[in-house]
Amino acid sequence: MSSPDDEFLQARRDDAVSAAALFAVDPASLGGVALRSLPGPARDAWLQLLRGWLPAAAPWRKVPLNIADGRLLGGLDLSATLAAGRPIAERGLLGETDGGVLLLTMAERLSVGTVARIAAVLDDGELRLAREGIVGALPARLGVVALDESLEPDEALAPALLDRLAFALDFDGLRRIDASNSGIDAEAIAAARVLLPEVRLPEALIDALAHTAIALGIASLRAVWLASRAARIAAALDGRVLANEADAAIASRLVLAPRATRLPVNEPQPEQPEEAPPEPGEADAPPPESSSTPEQEQSDQQPLNVDQAMQDVVLAAAAAAIPPNLLAQLKAGGQGGKARASGKSGALQKAATRGRPAGARRGEPRAGQRLAIIDTLRAAAPWQRLRRQELLMRGKGDGSAPRVLVRREDFHIARLEQRRETTTIFVVDASGSSALNRLAEAKGAVELLLADCYVRRDRVAVIGFRGAIAELLLPPTRSLVRAKRSLAGLPGGGGTPLATALDAAIELADAIRRRGETPGIVLMTDGRANIGRDGAPGRAQAEADALAASRRLRASGHATLFVDTSPRPQAAAAKLAGEMAAFYLPLPQADARQLSAAVRAVTPANR
Repeated sequence: MSSPDDEFLQARRDDAVSAAALFAVDPASLGGVALRSLPGPARDAWLQLLRGWLPAAAPWRKVPLNIADGRLLGGLDLSATLAAGRPIAERGLLGETDGGVLLLTMAERLSVGTVARIAAVLDDGELRLAREGIVGALPARLGVVALDESLEPDEALAPALLDRLAFALDFDGLRRIDASNSGIDAEAIAAARVLLPEVRLPEALIDALAHTAIALGIASLRAVWLASRAARIAAALDGRVLANEADAAIASRLVLAPRATRLPVNEPQPEQPEEAPPEPGEADAPPPESSSTPEQEQSDQQPLNVDQAMQDVVLAAAAAAIPPNLLAQLKAGGQGGKARASGKSGALQKAATRGRPAGARRGEPRAGQRLAIIDTLRAAAPWQRLRRQELLMRGKGDGSAPRVLVRREDFHIARLEQRRETTTIFVVDASGSSALNRLAEAKGAVELLLADCYVRRDRVAVIGFRGAIAELLLPPTRSLVRAKRSLAGLPGGGGTPLATALDAAIELADAIRRRGETPGIVLMTDGRANIGRDGAPGRAQAEADALAASRRLRASGHATLFVDTSPRPQAAAAKLAGEMAAFYLPLPQADARQLSAAVRAVTPANR
């Protein structure tokens, strides 16, 4: 007898095969597949299966991680241009993959620019090129397989790319992929490819998919659009020209379920009012005449019942595919776009002489800036013939001229970027209400987070507040021993001077920013302010001061995470988080380790 875990793994294998089959029929219409998997037999088998189901002539191109724009987009072929004396265009990978599949290796580490260029091609189905003197448009109808090879749980594909890919597969725990029992082969997929243009999707099924997307908390309209296309392809694979509920259920399971941000809630059906008993003397009265016949009334009611049943079927299919740990993922902030490790997330700043290359721009090399030689030659190459003719007209073309004529307007300087250091400021509520509820868990969570920051070489600071003061317990440092010592000496009890704590956090964050670092604030409190800025008790004045400090924090622009540590989520805490434009994370039931994982997943310094 198989266990529920075995059944769930088998369902994931079946979904992987179904996704490969649907994608192989028409890759461009579905955008692509996001495949979270390390290199292994399951991933290799799936890629081999997909490639075998594609047309023999379909291009299959692999995009390396640090691909240059010239190779990705195409542009001016510098060597051929210099040899020919006229502009020679080079075809990039996106143009070469027209009608095929683009394989993105280590897609979770792709630069923002590369993701944006691939997303534009997926949207338009063509590559619009306007660079280095080359202007034009090339057909580029392609599909994408994005390989997510991240090792850390806080790494993920860019949301802009995920939104455009129909399927999201996770091979964690899978050791094999086998399509021998699926009944799908290359001939069936080729036949579906021919039949697909004739397949129709009834409006009732589109409404059912939209209803399912709303029930699962999916905000993107593109998800419903991709699910509709997947349903049409499923019908074509089954040899039908009219999609039905089963096709919509498959599309809902493969496209909508991985995008779910909440569990569906069964809406209670409105109760039918009981009919009042007839009045005396009315029992024998004839029923009122109706202008419609019984057949017409039945036909009027039938579509509504069918549509509701159809929506229930599609929603049930999506709900069955939602992973069992969705609630834990949502509570940890892991849905949608996951954060990157904070050691990689400091804000980028422009630099003149140090840093990583980030392209080039026109300009002269001054103040130690570097000349971008290749970009300078690219700018000069298209003008060589005209410049030589100009020299001949001036009588200076006697053979002593340089082989490459470079002018001042051709100069390009290298753009460099440096990543700033990240400093996370933990603001811990040690007041009486917090100490009574969650101070021990907050201390334990901060210790775990400090250890995590130490591994990534981030700087940390700790501010504790209780009574009438907010105290800087630990200035920005990388010392884990000092951090733990400062937390161990933090007593609990007294009032909640929340406004004073926020003012202290803002001043420290401003000082960190002035040093060229990226500050992030993690506020752990129940939000029940009862001590004002002047140190006087009084809940009304304290709450007003806290609101003013929250607005000041919002104006400062510092990334902030508000962790509500009260036993039950508080409306006042949510209001404060909104005023300071902070990410609000209520954690009514969690130990130190769960609290640490949740904060690490959504901490603003990581996003």
